[in-house]
Amino acid sequence: MRPEPVSTSRSIYLGPWRIDITTRPDVPRLVSLMGLSRMIGSAIEAARSPRPASIGLILADDAELASLNATHMGKAGPTDVLSFPLLPPDAFPVHLGVPPTLHGRSTTGPAFALPPGRRLHLGDMVVSVERAVEQAEAGRGGQTGNVTWSPADELLLLVTHGTLHICGWDHVEPADEAAMRGLEQRLLARS
Repeated sequence: MRPEPVSTSRSIYLGPWRIDITTRPDVPRLVSLMGLSRMIGSAIEAARSPRPASIGLILADDAELASLNATHMGKAGPTDVLSFPLLPPDAFPVHLGVPPTLHGRSTTGPAFALPPGRRLHLGDMVVSVERAVEQAEAGRGGQTGNVTWSPADELLLLVTHGTLHICGWDHVEPADEAAMRGLEQRLLARS
């Protein structure tokens, strides 16, 4: 009898950031873990996150995202990325891309202090690598559904998008969406 495949986990340290990546069994590796970590680190830096901090990434498939989407969003079927922030949006500096209820607020920063030497955990995101491949191959990438590029580029975008959500960004209002999409494109261009 063959043993059940298990998830693999790795922590990558990039300056003040620790990126914890878990890869589910049978999920293809489209981008190196270091490449994903650098993209996440760039997005955290651009969001001017409190530091030092950690963030989690789970590389999964459509079945896992469909289950999480139903449980946490009340929606049927898979989605490409889900973010689970642990800090309120006001833990990050004011920027376009914050939920509309926070426009015009002052930044208060994190509501609690950690013991010395501890990293603040920003949250976790789960990305369907299967969905990234399908969207890229069908020419429905780029979060706008009309970009044709490689599955690796789509995965980098989804990781960037998920990271920005964890860091308080949103795209409900048109101006906020434009700001978030613009930042994503600038970060991808630098990768």
